[in-house]
Amino acid sequence: MNRREREAAVRRSMDRSPPRVPPGLYADAVRRGGRLLRRRTAARRLLWLLLLAAAVAFAVWALAVQPWVAPPSETTPPLTDW
Repeated sequence: MNRREREAAVRRSMDRSPPRVPPGLYADAVRRGGRLLRRRTAARRLLWLLLLAAAVAFAVWALAVQPWVAPPSETTPPLTDW
């Protein structure tokens, strides 16, 4: 099939009337799309809530344990009575 034949085939297919769409297809697509958007929104909110809970849990843990403070030295006794 050369270029002219391909162009002619494309023109013939474009000249034809478009296929008929079933009458309930639009309503089904709108309903499914709305459901999909609601699910995505719920999932996004759940993930943000989990992220917030993890951040709060980390902050509480950090305040309780204070990992930035160096532990006291246990190898030498403290210097007193100088």
